Amino acid sequence: MSFLLPENRAYIIAEAGVNHDGKIAKARKLIDIAAAAGADAVKFQIFTTDEIISKNAPLAEYQKRAGEQSQYAMVKRLELPYEAFRELKIYAEGKGLDFIVTPFDAASAAFLASLGVKALKIPSGEVTNIPFLENVAALKIFTIISTGMSTLEEIADAVAPFETAKTPYALLHCVSSYPAPIEQINLRAMKTLEEAFHVPVGYSDHTKGIDVAVTAAKLGARIIEKHFTLNKHDPGPDHAASLEPDELREMIRIMKDKNALQNAGLAQEALGTGEKKCQPCEENVRLVARRSVVMARDAAAGTVLTDDMLAIKRPGTGIAPKRHGDVVGKTLTKDLAADTPVTADVLRPPLKIT
Repeated sequence: MSFLLPENRAYIIAEAGVNHDGKIAKARKLIDIAAAAGADAVKFQIFTTDEIISKNAPLAEYQKRAGEQSQYAMVKRLELPYEAFRELKIYAEGKGLDFIVTPFDAASAAFLASLGVKALKIPSGEVTNIPFLENVAALKIFTIISTGMSTLEEIADAVAPFETAKTPYALLHCVSSYPAPIEQINLRAMKTLEEAFHVPVGYSDHTKGIDVAVTAAKLGARIIEKHFTLNKHDPGPDHAASLEPDELREMIRIMKDKNALQNAGLAQEALGTGEKKCQPCEENVRLVARRSVVMARDAAAGTVLTDDMLAIKRPGTGIAPKRHGDVVGKTLTKDLAADTPVTADVLRPPLKIT
């Protein structure tokens, strides 16, 4: 199924994310808001918590500020069943919206493909999860890849499976902090990405308000993604950094009106240098949101590791997912419990980390 971006303005994704708080009725209300605001698409997230997060994975600082006590418990609370997405897709398309979903695991991505979605979205935390990206690329569905916390080298590794599979993709510049400080946004990195990869480039915005997103559109972003909510004071990890309905409507009005966009102010502080790198505000999130090789079950010292003994989950404090195959066949030098990240110092022969 083909997916086309507008030629004369940004394609606007209203990111509902997990702001439904695990309630299907609230997800439908968010779809109503996105449609009334004039968005091109509404986006949600699909995942199986036990597949992606270790039970002892730490919280990011912004999640702590939202009052969360456990990353695993938080994400489990926000999980919707697969069949909810079938219902939500029908509802969104009936409102004239494209229905885009971010999968966090291969089974969820395959399910979305079975629904016939036009596009998938890769979150910034999965940029280094190469085995997962290989699965997504094989689906041959247009994929939008967020690049928060990432270097150009990491992004090149991430898009390689899509290039190999000849699966079309776009890149979104992003700063993965919630809310993100305007002085670290570095919007000129959009041009850096465009010159490096020669694909459509846009921006996923986590700053407060609409000024930075509008500036990105003014600079030529092909895609704009912005979180929205019913009420930014609702409890939960993403509400505080989201737009309320009136703000979403105003942002989209400006972006769709050529004269209004031309006359909008430029958020000079957000322009930056153009160097694509992990910003200081993202360093804590990078450890929490990325994944690493962990134990799928308990194993004693002396165990020779096989593929079925390993999983790829948050946090990102262990061996990178792309080194998963290098861990298979190594021997443990100490007992490791299920969900414990595997690190180079517990393997024999040693695994060289570059």
